Amino acid sequence: MKVTFRGGVHPDDKKGLSRDAQLRIFDPEGDLIFPLSQHIGKPARAIVKKNDPVLVGQCIAEPDGFVSAGIYCSCSGTVKAVEKRRTLSGAMADCIVVENDHEYRPVEGLGKRLETNGLTSEEILSRIKNAGIVGLGGAGFPTHVKLAPKDPSAIRFVIANGAECEPYLTCNDQLMRQNADGIVEGLEITLRLFPNAKGVICIEKNKPEAIEAMQKAIAGKDRLEVLPLKTKYPQGGEHSLIKVVAGVDYPIANLPADVGCVVCNVGTLYAVGRAVQWNEPLFTHVLTVSGEAVKNPGNFIVRDGTSFSELLNACGGLKDNVVLKKALTGGPMMGFALSTLDVPVQKTSNGLTLFTEDGSEKAEKEMTACLRCGRCTTVCPTGLMPQMMASAVEFGEYDRYENKLHGLECVACGSCSYICPAKRPLTETFKAAKAEIMARKRAAQAGGKK
Repeated sequence: MKVTFRGGVHPDDKKGLSRDAQLRIFDPEGDLIFPLSQHIGKPARAIVKKNDPVLVGQCIAEPDGFVSAGIYCSCSGTVKAVEKRRTLSGAMADCIVVENDHEYRPVEGLGKRLETNGLTSEEILSRIKNAGIVGLGGAGFPTHVKLAPKDPSAIRFVIANGAECEPYLTCNDQLMRQNADGIVEGLEITLRLFPNAKGVICIEKNKPEAIEAMQKAIAGKDRLEVLPLKTKYPQGGEHSLIKVVAGVDYPIANLPADVGCVVCNVGTLYAVGRAVQWNEPLFTHVLTVSGEAVKNPGNFIVRDGTSFSELLNACGGLKDNVVLKKALTGGPMMGFALSTLDVPVQKTSNGLTLFTEDGSEKAEKEMTACLRCGRCTTVCPTGLMPQMMASAVEFGEYDRYENKLHGLECVACGSCSYICPAKRPLTETFKAAKAEIMARKRAAQAGGKK
């Protein structure tokens, strides 16, 4: 196995702001809002209505299709409405609004230890599905689907992603430090689905305490290994990890299972352990609040549906005499800008980062024509040619972008934009190009059905 991949960049990780802030449970004061779409695939279907009483751990929306995931209440109280509310994307979406009674009364049996000996693969997957678990690394793919490839015997590696390469974010670092045994428990349960696989826990070397904690937790377990990785962005990308662990590359249109790998975030594996062994569905997860604008950056075990504005208040608010210029859900490389903090935390939310400067605004003022320096090509972890891709988009050559330059292989990591001396908005250009190409495909498909 290697310790890194081709390309990548070395941004200031800014993890010192929160890396030693231990995880703490945060209980919100206001209403909790649960979007029905918190995952890749079809939105969940609400099974509660206005004025219904609800409890912690109660299913309030069930999967509505094969690629879908249930939603579980994270507080006790009363359903206030099932209506459209503003969400992370800025759009209005169907949500369940729960009036929090602040008592946090659980459903019967929540947290009860379950028997796991003798469970079949189907029973393990059923418990994972019934817990509403999705990928907590950001993508939100339903975990029960990911863990059910066509040929489980062909899986060689189950990769536990603890790289956490995104600047500012440190919640997974703290999760590994404080709950290493729980992560290993989830990883061992997952390995029961894949008889020929080895579990590899990947952690960047800038997290020595997490590496030590995970090495201690796997002591004496032959199928498990901790792999310290070079600190480099995007080390935690799914493609990057597979290149490092399995030594193979593959088209983005394919799945990791096609090359014998399954990749799960360490938070996802922790949730698997809690679901299968402790009868606990997914309604909390870890999240970092950080950035130069935050008074006391911290790491939280946050309840889904909590308002981001309440989390900021839990950190003491903004620093004195500071003007908030930009807020991101996630980190600066792959995060999304928020127009307001009065939106709910979702399953896939792993960070809130607040800045006193808007880097995009500054870059726009400094932007020049492409210098043809080739730096974007040298750092692309997928081996693409960003400067040529950008030119193709500029001239509307979408067929060339897709079929000659393989633009859809872009993983939108932001490395090209970060390194570009001309300050070109490359990543944003490629995101827009992908959206345009996919829209054209959908339109062509719809036209063919008429």
